[in-house]
Amino acid sequence: MKARYRLWLEGDGHVFGDGMANMLKSIDELGSISQAAASLNISYRKAWGMIKKSEGHLGIRLLNTQAGGEHGGGAFLTPEGQDLVKKYFNFKKEVDLAISHSFLKHFSQ
Repeated sequence: MKARYRLWLEGDGHVFGDGMANMLKSIDELGSISQAAASLNISYRKAWGMIKKSEGHLGIRLLNTQAGGEHGGGAFLTPEGQDLVKKYFNFKKEVDLAISHSFLKHFSQ
């Protein structure tokens, strides 16, 4: 048996969770919304919608984009986006440890 949970941040509705954090991390690594979306098996349109929704609820820009052209386009996290992703994953690690500890305390034999 194991404990399972879902973690997200709320403000005015569901704002930020694992899916958004993983997408932003992938965009940061790949430099592309479309490549990040493909790596997560979601459409570009869905990815862009998630980003815009989160930005609207948070009141900050998470990404800067550069249109294609001779040198190609791309996307990269804003400093605020980088900070949010870092804080979210650090928070998630702490929550994982707390839940594991509590589970062992109550359910280990």
